[in-house]
Amino acid sequence: MTENRDGKKGAGAVLGAATVATGLLAGVWFAYVCSVMPALARSDDRVYVEVMRNINDVIQNPVFFTPFFGAPVLTAVAAWQHRAGRARLWTLAAFVLGLAVLVVTSAANVPLNDALAATRDPVAARSAFETPWVAWNIVRAVLGTASLACLVRALAVRS
Repeated sequence: MTENRDGKKGAGAVLGAATVATGLLAGVWFAYVCSVMPALARSDDRVYVEVMRNINDVIQNPVFFTPFFGAPVLTAVAAWQHRAGRARLWTLAAFVLGLAVLVVTSAANVPLNDALAATRDPVAARSAFETPWVAWNIVRAVLGTASLACLVRALAVRS
């Protein structure tokens, strides 16, 4: 393993892994913004609700959860490893932005998903779900992309 300027072995690998995991998540949120939700908007209420319920069920899997939970952990480790280096502010900013994604997901998107699953009338379910979920997902996409940009910048300044 190579050492960074502060002598920490593997710090670049951790920062790189955090960047990849964060990029995967930012891509998920972006895909919803520019394709999934606009496509579903064309659907009738029953199809819209059925597809969103299916997505909410199948996304809960190890392939998604690994970067979802791994990105903030890796970013926290990278921030700690770079705390005395030139990348410290960028890794710290990325960590804060990544935590904000988790907060938005936990406080807004997941409760909306749960309400969608519990509401039996597709018209009422969609009416209560679509606008706020799309808005909060845009927030996640912006925060996730900003976190990714900070990590890319951290990679650039650490060498």
